[in-house]
Amino acid sequence: MRVATLILLALLAVVHAELWFGKGSVPRVMTLRTELEAQQKANATAQARNQQLAAEVRDLQEGLEMVEEKARTELGMVKPDEIYVQMTSQLPQISPAPVASQP
Repeated sequence: MRVATLILLALLAVVHAELWFGKGSVPRVMTLRTELEAQQKANATAQARNQQLAAEVRDLQEGLEMVEEKARTELGMVKPDEIYVQMTSQLPQISPAPVASQP
């Protein structure tokens, strides 16, 4: 009877040790859950960016308005009969003309 009890206690100790230190241990599962949450956030960010890029591709395929807008904003292009005027918020600093010294 004592041998059976010792064997059962030994098996219980092995199972318990596997639970805390083995491949599927509690700390390992917690670490994997944290990694999973981080990866899901990264995937959501990437998916939102992919949707934005897909919408931009559709706009480029469907009409020339998007192409014209990109050419104007990114490349600074204008149509042949247009006049380009750029407004700045600051006035240019003009230095006074040097006065010539007289001999």
